[in-house]
Amino acid sequence: MVPVILGMKVSDLNLHISKNKNVLIYVDGELLHRNDAKISVFDSGFMMGDGIWEGLRLINNQWLFLDEHLERLFEGAKAIDLEIGLTTDELVDALEKTKSANNMTTNAHARLMVTRGVKSKPFQKPSFSMNGSTVVIIMEHSDDSLENNSISLASVPQVRGTPMMQDPKLNSHSKLNCILACIQAEKAGADEALMMDPLGFVSTTNSCNFFIVKGGEVWTSTGDYCMNGITRKKIIYLCNTNQIPVYEKNFSLVDVYSADESFVTGTLGSLTPVHEIDGRKIVDNNNFKITKKLQNLYLQLTSNAQKN
Repeated sequence: MVPVILGMKVSDLNLHISKNKNVLIYVDGELLHRNDAKISVFDSGFMMGDGIWEGLRLINNQWLFLDEHLERLFEGAKAIDLEIGLTTDELVDALEKTKSANNMTTNAHARLMVTRGVKSKPFQKPSFSMNGSTVVIIMEHSDDSLENNSISLASVPQVRGTPMMQDPKLNSHSKLNCILACIQAEKAGADEALMMDPLGFVSTTNSCNFFIVKGGEVWTSTGDYCMNGITRKKIIYLCNTNQIPVYEKNFSLVDVYSADESFVTGTLGSLTPVHEIDGRKIVDNNNFKITKKLQNLYLQLTSNAQKN
């Protein structure tokens, strides 16, 4: 099997790379060609994974749900006692400058990253970061064809831990647990990993929130052991306002294997159908009816958000 990135075959990556080979990267106020964009080897993010980030999507010259993304970024910074060094307005200005410098107006995405900055010594102690934060923005053209694809999942032994270990609600640079899960999934021939919570209930995938449909009802995890995704929140809202029963609840792989439909959500991929889990085909006689309905409702929601 050719591995994919949320529906993108590696064999198609050359086109994606070609479209983005000359993008300009924002690094602490400077806009640099991607080949020249560099940070220090003493940077906290590089050395320790000490930082936070947000993924943003640009549609019709507007950042989708920007206020909510920046609110989550600042909440994360406060939680780990990181001083971003820029106000919300200054971060928006940085995003706009990066967008303009790359002449991007739609079908693009950005990764906004903030680390604790350059350390004086290569040790964990946060006080060794004495020069302020590092702020990087990577923008790329998106591949909208991904939205029409579906993916496969494999359940893995790695779990999403409790808040006492590393709170899964933090969008941190420390992603090794999820990377290990992704490695397991790829070794099993799947696209993404399906991860459990500490009690063995289904939690999330390594990079997206996870949903199933059973008997006309939409189920997702309790949210206690996963990123509180903004797209996840929007899908729950759309279910509640369109007479689609939706439940945040504990459920197991037994429920997943017998699901009528399944999909994952995220900023870049929106809603991506899942066609196979642990080698079991998601057999749906309704042709993913509810998933497609939610895709259309989400498209309407994002269109309205752009008008406001």
